[in-house]
Amino acid sequence: MVELYLDADACPVREEAYKVADRHGLVVHVVTAGNVRVPWHPLKRLVLVEAGPDAADDWIAERIRPGDICVTSDVPLAARCLKAGGQAVGPTGRRFTPDNIGEALAARELARHLRELGEPGGGQRPLAARDRSRFLDALEQLVQAGKRSA
Repeated sequence: MVELYLDADACPVREEAYKVADRHGLVVHVVTAGNVRVPWHPLKRLVLVEAGPDAADDWIAERIRPGDICVTSDVPLAARCLKAGGQAVGPTGRRFTPDNIGEALAARELARHLRELGEPGGGQRPLAARDRSRFLDALEQLVQAGKRSA
């Protein structure tokens, strides 16, 4: 059965993910260092991890299995999920795949390097309604594909 993992501390699409999960009866692991509220539901599981830069990532990467889906904007975590056979999708609906993860990691590294050199960074733009719609579509497609292959 497909399970959903939310890298929840900075996830702006939790409510959308809950809706898709509820529609399909999926277990949702909401992984956080403690600043996220999770509505009570027997299939929603709050996972509290120690505060730290990779604690949530490590928890997810150690447990995700083939067919499972991780919602994250963290490119290295997405790469770890893909390596474990899982799927990964960002809050804007961008699906991370074996074909595009290398480019995403390289772009992240380039941006980090430019910041170290003092170049101003734009950061992430606010999430628009069309981003939320793309996310819902992408997550729905991943869930359906995961259910078909299970």
